[in-house]
Amino acid sequence: MGVPIAFVLAGIGVIFTFILWGPVGMVMITTHLYSAGLNAILIAVPLFIFMANILEKSDIADDLYKAMHLWFSRIPGGLASGTVIICAIFASMAGISGVATITMGLIAIPSMLKRHYSKNIAVGTVAAGGALGILIPPSIIAVIYGSITETSVGSLFTAGVIPGIIMALIFIVYITVRAIINPAIAPAEKEKFTLKEKLISLKGVVLPFLLILSVLGTIYGGVATVSEAAAFGAFGALFCCAIKKKLNWKIVHSCLWRTFTMTVMVIWITFGAHCFTSIYSLGGASAFVLNLVQGWDISPLVMVWLMMGIWLILGCVLDPMGMLLITIPIFAPIIRSFGFDMIWFGILFIINCEMAYITPPFGFNLFYMRSVVPPDISMVDIYRSIIPFVVLQFFCLLLIIYFPQIALWLPSTMMAK
Repeated sequence: MGVPIAFVLAGIGVIFTFILWGPVGMVMITTHLYSAGLNAILIAVPLFIFMANILEKSDIADDLYKAMHLWFSRIPGGLASGTVIICAIFASMAGISGVATITMGLIAIPSMLKRHYSKNIAVGTVAAGGALGILIPPSIIAVIYGSITETSVGSLFTAGVIPGIIMALIFIVYITVRAIINPAIAPAEKEKFTLKEKLISLKGVVLPFLLILSVLGTIYGGVATVSEAAAFGAFGALFCCAIKKKLNWKIVHSCLWRTFTMTVMVIWITFGAHCFTSIYSLGGASAFVLNLVQGWDISPLVMVWLMMGIWLILGCVLDPMGMLLITIPIFAPIIRSFGFDMIWFGILFIINCEMAYITPPFGFNLFYMRSVVPPDISMVDIYRSIIPFVVLQFFCLLLIIYFPQIALWLPSTMMAK
């Protein structure tokens, strides 16, 4: 019907609360939403969004791309592999998929096409690489998942590091192997650069490294909470923008306004989710579904695969936030009853969200790409370019399902401190 999902979920909660408990139930809703609004972890949302918006204006991506070009251009598929690395770096600074996708779409795609890269490799690399922004921490989706399921967001962040690196490496291996087999699709450059030029280019990596360290390092080291680390990141992004001489009132005003509008959307969605989750549980639906599932004669792993299938289908037509709000209140109690780790399950969900970002017909990154690619690249070309990368994402999903320690090892070391 075109109604925003926040109001759909909140509306269902309000209507059924009134049906079950009458006017007195309205007081329950306001009390519950007030408590939800006091959740300190939500402070991280506007701070991470602001950090991403500022970084988009800072031109850090230009310096990173120049460094990757000097170091990797003579390797088959080197520019595409370097683009994946930059997307991974941006992911660990921003936490939003769109920043890396749009920025690298404007910088990397024209550069690769100019050097005779296949448009499928060029476009697919940026679309899939940009999606790493919701897996490699910090991740806005992880913050909302943690808030709704009462799971440690810091643990979710650290759990996403190794799977994110593995997925980026899988992309790079795929690109390199394809370029070696068929050099015409991603040719190595013949131009040579001196060691001095390469070393000088590394100064463009210093600011991103310090920013990543200020966010993830403080969380992992126990120096700061997620919200405090988000504040470090926001300040660090302003500092980076100032160092690059891009900081001015016009940029700050624009980024603050975008942060405000995006934060309001996220918070309304979160409130709607809490309304829906409360009535779902208090009305007995959660217990009903749980008893129903436990009565089925299927293994817990088969149940997990059923959930993966549902997410794969939903990812074709819904945004990740919609997938989270509709399914997690139903799936989370089932997963807990089977004894699975909610952090591990959260990483599985986020990988599915990453797939949703590039899955036709409504993947967000596909439309981001359409807005930045040259006119001669059609939507069909974009759809075709992401097919192998969706397969690679699914392979990474398999690894995490059957080897949970890939995601759980790093959080366990943090908890042991």
